[in-house]
Amino acid sequence: MTFEVGDKVIYPNHGLGIVERIEDKTILGTTCGFYHLRIVANDTTVLVPLANVDGVGLRRAIADVEVERLFTLLGDGKIDNHQNWKGRFKDNSDKMRSGSIYEVADVLKSLTFLAKSKSLSFREKRMLDRAKFLIISEVSEVMRETAPAIEARVDHALERCFTTKARTTARTTATAARAKVAKVAPPRATAASAPARRAARAS
Repeated sequence: MTFEVGDKVIYPNHGLGIVERIEDKTILGTTCGFYHLRIVANDTTVLVPLANVDGVGLRRAIADVEVERLFTLLGDGKIDNHQNWKGRFKDNSDKMRSGSIYEVADVLKSLTFLAKSKSLSFREKRMLDRAKFLIISEVSEVMRETAPAIEARVDHALERCFTTKARTTARTTATAARAKVAKVAPPRATAASAPARRAARAS
């Protein structure tokens, strides 16, 4: 993937950046091309080798039409719920490094949901804050809306997600309970046929 000066790009775990220039640099006798990115959130400059764009996950900001897909994902009620801290942290770290806003949305959903039932570790709390910041900053830039307005939409989508998950869990639990009762209860046909068998013997 290639970019031009002025392009708005997303640098994983850093957020929105703008390509300010493209130039060659000679390092240890080797000449390489670099993108100079200005990271909007903290006004810092990052150099990304042209040859390593795919390796670091650099991508263009999402388009307007993808924003609705993102909010649909945030509110769909599907949440990854790893119980093991080590496995959960590794999976979420991989998603954060992927550069995909949809993967970051998965992290935001799972950690926000988890935070409702237990205290997060410092590292997970920081990851949760980062995931939310990355989504809000990109969407507010794409939609040209304020960060507080986008944050309200994100929070509303998350609440819809948790409500949907609670309903799904309740239905699943009720279905399992009914199946268990049906399994242990005596067959109705056997109980109903007892009088008929007694009448047959009497005749």
